Amino acid sequence: MSLTVRVIPCLDVAEGRVVKGVNFENLRDAGDPIELANYYYESGADELTFLDVRATVENRSTMYDLVSRTAEQIFIPLTVGGGVRSVDDVAQLLAHGADKVGVNSAAIKRPDLIDEISGRYGAQVLVLSLDITRSNATPSGFVVTTHGGRELTDIDALEWAREAINRGAGELLVNSIDADGTKNGFDLELISAVREVSSVPVIASGGAGSADDFPPAITAGADAALAASIFHTKAVTIGEVKAVLASEGFEVR
Repeated sequence: MSLTVRVIPCLDVAEGRVVKGVNFENLRDAGDPIELANYYYESGADELTFLDVRATVENRSTMYDLVSRTAEQIFIPLTVGGGVRSVDDVAQLLAHGADKVGVNSAAIKRPDLIDEISGRYGAQVLVLSLDITRSNATPSGFVVTTHGGRELTDIDALEWAREAINRGAGELLVNSIDADGTKNGFDLELISAVREVSSVPVIASGGAGSADDFPPAITAGADAALAASIFHTKAVTIGEVKAVLASEGFEVR
């Protein structure tokens, strides 16, 4: 586990605009991605995550030009996900300025993709994005979904996390579909369950409603916490989140 807690804003992008919904649905406009990326960089974000939310559904690649323009203006790690299906896609994203690449649906469809990306670029480049929801169909009570949370699988989320780490995933981005956009706090039970099986850093995502929601996520086992809507609307600033984390005894940058 990393010693310093990372605070990561997430830009969900569709048609060149930042969007936000609830439980991955009813997406609405939330602004210009480059303006927001700049604002977050200047506000002290530790990293930035950029997800093309329609790329997998629409069966196309992530918008490379947007990645380039973002990477030119921010000097913190940039993770890009959405529509990544091959080592060549990863090569393109890294060439356009991404530091890390998120994979989800394509890795579930073809797990060897994880070995291939990690084998060529190293585990530190590969973030496995897990869109997880509760289900009675698996031993853990959690399943992974694909296509931006639209399609359920019968794959146990914790078993898949274990397998992905063994194959070379360097980090797990744990998106709770049940908590997404609800502003009721992170899914602490899910974070704790993933932490128990993970030997790599865990990023908590989904459900942040206030700065006070962040320390419990770290206590539950997350190394970093990611949020979108509360940052986009400026209801909460990155500085406020870091101040609360620091007051609870966590080390922040």
